[in-house]
Amino acid sequence: MSTPQLAPQRTPARRPAPPAARPGRRPGLLGSALAALVTAVAVAGGDAVARVFPYGSRHRSVNDLGNQFVPFHAHLWDLLHGRAEGGLLFNWQSGYGTSFLPDLGTYLTSPFAVLVALFPREDIDLAVYVVTVLKMAAAAAAMAWLLRTQARGPWWAAGLLGASYALCGWSVIEAAYNPMWLDGMIAFPLLCLTGEWALRSRRPVLGVLVVAVSWTANFYTAYMATLGAALVLLLRVVLTREGTRERALVVGRAAVTTVLGIALAAPVLAPLFLSSKQAYPGWFREFSPVSWADLFARLMPATYSFNSPAVFVGTGTLLLAAALPFHRAVPARTRWGWTGLVVGVALSFQWEPTHLAWHLFATPNGSAYRQTFVLAGIVVIAAWTGLSQSPPGARPLIAGAGLLTAAVLSAGSSALATTWGYALFGGGLAVTAWAWWSLGRRRLLVPAAGLLAAVLVGQAAATTAYGHKGKLAGLDDYPSWNGAHTARAEALAGADGWPAYRTDAGRPALSGNDPMLLGGEGGSYYSSHTPDVFTRTMAALGAGWTSRGRNVQSLDNPVTDAVFAVGARLRPDGTIARTEVPPLVTVRPAGPPRAYGDSPFANQEALLGAPVYEDPLAPGVCRAGTEAFLWAPEYNATARLGDGLPVRLNGYAPRNRAALQPMGTSNGSASKLRFDRPAPASWALSCLDRGRLEPAVAALRASGAGAVEVTDSGVRATLPPGSAGTAVIATPAVAGWSCDGRPGGSYLGLLAVPLDGRTTVSCTFRPPGLFAGTAAAALSALVVLALAFRRRRRGTAA
Repeated sequence: MSTPQLAPQRTPARRPAPPAARPGRRPGLLGSALAALVTAVAVAGGDAVARVFPYGSRHRSVNDLGNQFVPFHAHLWDLLHGRAEGGLLFNWQSGYGTSFLPDLGTYLTSPFAVLVALFPREDIDLAVYVVTVLKMAAAAAAMAWLLRTQARGPWWAAGLLGASYALCGWSVIEAAYNPMWLDGMIAFPLLCLTGEWALRSRRPVLGVLVVAVSWTANFYTAYMATLGAALVLLLRVVLTREGTRERALVVGRAAVTTVLGIALAAPVLAPLFLSSKQAYPGWFREFSPVSWADLFARLMPATYSFNSPAVFVGTGTLLLAAALPFHRAVPARTRWGWTGLVVGVALSFQWEPTHLAWHLFATPNGSAYRQTFVLAGIVVIAAWTGLSQSPPGARPLIAGAGLLTAAVLSAGSSALATTWGYALFGGGLAVTAWAWWSLGRRRLLVPAAGLLAAVLVGQAAATTAYGHKGKLAGLDDYPSWNGAHTARAEALAGADGWPAYRTDAGRPALSGNDPMLLGGEGGSYYSSHTPDVFTRTMAALGAGWTSRGRNVQSLDNPVTDAVFAVGARLRPDGTIARTEVPPLVTVRPAGPPRAYGDSPFANQEALLGAPVYEDPLAPGVCRAGTEAFLWAPEYNATARLGDGLPVRLNGYAPRNRAALQPMGTSNGSASKLRFDRPAPASWALSCLDRGRLEPAVAALRASGAGAVEVTDSGVRATLPPGSAGTAVIATPAVAGWSCDGRPGGSYLGLLAVPLDGRTTVSCTFRPPGLFAGTAAAALSALVVLALAFRRRRRGTAA
């Protein structure tokens, strides 16, 4: 039986061609402006519908946005205004002192990040929101510019397609609360643009700078964007160049541009990569592909999930991409090439080896499809490839609509599919199909363009609002800056005594990075670069954590306050508790210290250098006048001492670890420890004797430094005459310290320097990899200058 053949599609020659750009006008200026405007309107509209900050009372700072990124931007604000403790290389405020350049390169090196300095500090949440919207708008503008560079076509259509890229489901749901990921979304079209320049042997120096800025802004998503741009360039080379030699020259130019650009970013990248290796290990999970029903469900608007690829880019864009294989006005090699690339990239998300390749060979522990923006961008370019040839006719539009309909109907078994999603998708598909078909009729051009814009804005705003609903229902949220923040910040500023002593923001915390958000020089710290030595040291001393050890909490304990020179601590009632503590640099006797064991009480005593705890008189009962401390790291409930107030412990292994908890002063037998739920399998109670602690602190004060000077990335101390043994600096012994010309040592996890008869100690911090990265950047800069000089000479000779 013969297979029926579709009749050849008539060429659209009798239709008026879409208006071309006016001569002399930059190819993407109007389209980029429209893309940015549509994106900003859609995002703001969705946020307003959801009544989310700054348009309503609902919190926007969910999960890591409020816990990490807002505090990091607050610290950047302080740096830019000269108010931070520390500089670009070292952060004295968090984790009792930690390397800052890796954090800067991971979270804050975007060119947009510095804009937070233009806002009042108490408006830091608004500043981060504005930066987020500007990044989305910039991604839209960059994509629109790329489209008009690749092929001629209606500027307004390029603008709408650029906006559909920036408003994809991944962007408005996932990246909107991970603002540094949006730099990768900007980078993808820009890196594709450098590929176009390599294709045409143009702007080699500018191409290197674009790569350098992209990788500096956020290396993680820039890596994904670079992979995607390479695939786009390879297809463009195959479709537009003939001969192995010519194609190899294009690929070679692009490769050199990429290598030189990454090398220029090496002063940030090299320390960042080394810091990642020295960080406390995070959670790695096995890859498990999503069901095809879930994958197809994410083609629709108003769906929500962090563990499936949110590739929705607006039904108008999806329809053009789906119609491309049937669009006979486009050369067969072109339409099948782009269709194959879209399908191939989508399939790569579902196969473990390629999935891992997209993510630097480690499956993320949350939001497993972070590369989705690359697929969204390729879908948009494919859609533009067909439209720039000519508006699709009825047959390819009907075929494309049928293909999309079949895909979303197969998503009916997915829990991600929603009634609103189907309604918005179906209505949008019908409207956009008519609108694209109408482009060839001049009298319908304006209403068709208006309908396409309206559908895009409506669907994107609905997806934004629906995403907020899902995030607020399923993720932790953190309050925007309010009166409570101001009161705490003012109390900490009033108690400041650095570097004579530290001021700690205390517990319970407002975020995982309260020292950066509120002030002081505390122990809490949450980052992808939380040092392994810091987490393990604090865990040995009894600190609690969340995020599987990456979010270390401040430890409310008089012994560790003495060890880390915490002389002022903010209490929950807003008051400041002050105490006499040793200086930042103390002296310990010669000889190796006792190693840490399983008991945080014994470990604290080892680090302090004196016994200060005593065992209970009976199980759960401390001697009257001593202070009871409970160690139950896996207990997730409340406990109380006698008739005292309940104290919450937050143990949920392995994600959370409960801290060594102060229970109050014992009254003897009347103050027996009671658990409000069944007691944990393992727990310990110990009793702190202030009568022992005070002389131990006094001894450290007497032998400690008489003068301490702290710089942005160093510390210098003068010790009493005759000091001998080991100088211990109350900061974690992270890699990068050098003291008096030698690598810094470690004393039970703290920075240490053998005295050898000296009474002065001088330590400086340089992130590992900074020198090598700077050398690589210098070499790259020389090569770029040589290439520019050579190109200029050739131009002059011609």
